[in-house]
Amino acid sequence: MVLAATSLASSALSSTCPVADEVLVERIRSGDRDAFTELYGRYFTRIFHFVARRMRNRADAEETVQEVFVNVFASIDSFRGEAPFGAWVFGLTRRTVAGRFKKRVPNLVPLGDDEVESGFHGIAREPNPHEAYEYSERLSRIEDAVVSDLSDEQRQLFELHHIEHRSIQEIAGLLSKSEDAVKSHLYRARKVLLAR
Repeated sequence: MVLAATSLASSALSSTCPVADEVLVERIRSGDRDAFTELYGRYFTRIFHFVARRMRNRADAEETVQEVFVNVFASIDSFRGEAPFGAWVFGLTRRTVAGRFKKRVPNLVPLGDDEVESGFHGIAREPNPHEAYEYSERLSRIEDAVVSDLSDEQRQLFELHHIEHRSIQEIAGLLSKSEDAVKSHLYRARKVLLAR
């Protein structure tokens, strides 16, 4: 009787206590998608606020947050547990935000012909043949993935957000979906395309 009461009390306690991040990480490593969904829910708001304070607009912030979670999923095996998981996630978030700022190259317009003569050719350059081939191959793989690996809904959401540059909020309104549903589908679509 005492054993049954103890078992009942411990099961009631475990249902009210959240699972530790490290336990969820181990479950993710073993292929548990629900564990990743739980971590996503646990950290989304904090990461979004962190990123939104650093980005210029909401669409950039939303895209960066999705990139953060793609990075978290892709590099989950590198988490060694030497620091709390939250610290690891925010370190990765900071690096992702910094990377987004590095990608932004200002559009430079030559001031005159003297810049070309002096050896200044701007930042943009034509890719060499090897780079051009790699770009075209990667683009081909991504296009194939869009057609073969994405559902019609994911393809539509991806095009609205990344091609037409519509915000998550706008897409949710257009398609009568929740913003979280749109974000979730975009996350899955990006995950498929990044694997290419």
